[in-house]
Amino acid sequence: MNMPRLVLVGAGAVLALLVASPASAAPGVSAPSAADLAAARQATSGSLSEVGRFFAANGRNPQGADLAARAADAAPTVVGDSVAVYSLNPAFVKSASAAVAVTDMIATKAVASDGRTASVWTAKQSGAWTVVNIAEGAEEVDYALAGAGGTVFKEPQINAWYVLRGDRVTPLNADARGSVGDGVSLAAYQKLVNKRYADKLPGSAYDKAGKAGGYGESAGDGSPTWPWLVALAALGLVVFAPRLRMNR
Repeated sequence: MNMPRLVLVGAGAVLALLVASPASAAPGVSAPSAADLAAARQATSGSLSEVGRFFAANGRNPQGADLAARAADAAPTVVGDSVAVYSLNPAFVKSASAAVAVTDMIATKAVASDGRTASVWTAKQSGAWTVVNIAEGAEEVDYALAGAGGTVFKEPQINAWYVLRGDRVTPLNADARGSVGDGVSLAAYQKLVNKRYADKLPGSAYDKAGKAGGYGESAGDGSPTWPWLVALAALGLVVFAPRLRMNR
């Protein structure tokens, strides 16, 4: 399993993830329009001061009079194209006739003056694209580029990234290789995720027991589980990813 990423969860992030664009009917996955991508990028460019604070805080939320100065020194810039980020579709878990993935957000890479990278997540809220999360590193953008020509999507429960080309699902990271080896047919992948998650969808005994996404659990020190994990669970799938907490 990859090491946890440092993630800054902004106000309203849970709501934003819950209202991300739905996928189209099978077999295709819907994609944001060019206008949506441009608007998401503009929202990112307008939030570079916040991104600078993220870099200055080194993924945390320290207090200090020099935070603004360090944020200015970080001087982040937006690099490359904004990309749609897709995740495993709960409907596909139930039925192979559904689209394999749904749109979670649009991600844009930001780079600090010292070369550090961050992924800035945007989602549509009240009709406008808004920055909802900033995450250390830029894996969302990097995997989208690595899977160019196919549909790149994440199985967030195990942090696995795949690319779907034609009828074949192939891995993009070690967690995905541990899941599907060198690749499997789409039908075989559907059977795999059905076996993993069909009994853990909303309304299941697992869900009703409060286990989905870590409900009722803590990070081991009394702090609550991360809101974005709960948000992903609320999208319809249980999250097994490592729990993280924000240091204040």
